[in-house]
Amino acid sequence: MDESNKPVDSPADPVDLAPGTVGVGPWPTDEPLPAGSQYDPELLRDGDARNVPDHYRYWRLDAIRDDLDRLLQPGPGEPTLEIAIENVGHDFNTGSIIRTANGLGVRHIHIVGRRRFNRRGAMVTDRYLHLHYHPEVRDLVAYAAQQELTIVGMDNFPGAEPLETVVLPPRTLMVFGEESQGLTPAMQNVLERLVQITQYGSTRSLNVGHAAAISIWAWRRTYPPRPASLANS
Repeated sequence: MDESNKPVDSPADPVDLAPGTVGVGPWPTDEPLPAGSQYDPELLRDGDARNVPDHYRYWRLDAIRDDLDRLLQPGPGEPTLEIAIENVGHDFNTGSIIRTANGLGVRHIHIVGRRRFNRRGAMVTDRYLHLHYHPEVRDLVAYAAQQELTIVGMDNFPGAEPLETVVLPPRTLMVFGEESQGLTPAMQNVLERLVQITQYGSTRSLNVGHAAAISIWAWRRTYPPRPASLANS
């Protein structure tokens, strides 16, 4: 990392925030401001209440996104996971899936169908990764072919392989449907693999946001990030 972009510790005694508030207060006026173009003058002045790791405190949003790309974007032929979500009926789980993907180091999210989606559950994490929009399933298929990604559907349709025993492809485009109907017939027709989370209780299906968290974590457990990406964790 360039010396000017090294994260610095938060000041020893930042201004206290109101009880229950997340983050750090303004940079103390009796301490020199940190050097580096990654720092946001307004956050240094007003405090940083965002839900980000401490080493990104006071950083500009675009600087955080660029640093995550540097740390987590795979090189040629390296394992990578991208997530696609079918957006048919404005499912509130879309934002939750994006937040989970961000937390586990996914850099590319694909929205298939309607462009507008419920962002509330994302908690602003959609701004730190790259969103792609595909009006039709065939557009997603073309992208996957170009990037040499295997399209893996996550749903409990007949014939699905159990996530507990399957080895997910190193270059995976993992697709989730909406809570109410699962993957659409058009998406089912283009899947190269179909995987499900085995269930043992009386419910027919898991909440899609929870299923996504389990599935993304399972892929990440098999293909952990490069050591360099863990340096700032």
